[in-house]
Amino acid sequence: MESINLLGLIAGSLTTVSFVPQVVRIWRTRSTHDISLLMFSIFSAGVVCWLWYGISLGSWPIIVANIVTLALSLTVLCFKILYK
Repeated sequence: MESINLLGLIAGSLTTVSFVPQVVRIWRTRSTHDISLLMFSIFSAGVVCWLWYGISLGSWPIIVANIVTLALSLTVLCFKILYK
C-alpha cells in the first residue's frame, strides 16, 4: 500500500471513530438536547460531497472513511429526530 494511502486511511479512521462516543452517548442517554440539528445536517451534506469527491477520484481512503462517517452522522440525525 502506498504510504500516502496509508496516511489517508489513518486520518479517515481517526476522524470517523471520533463520532462513535457521541453516537453511543446519545443511544445510552436518549438525549439529544445539546445536539444541533442544523449543524449535523450541514455536516452530513458536506460528507456526501466528500464521498462524491472520493468516488470521482477513485480514492478508497476517502470513500471508506466518508461512508462510515456518513452512517454515523445520519445515526445522530435520526436520534435527534427520534428523541426530540
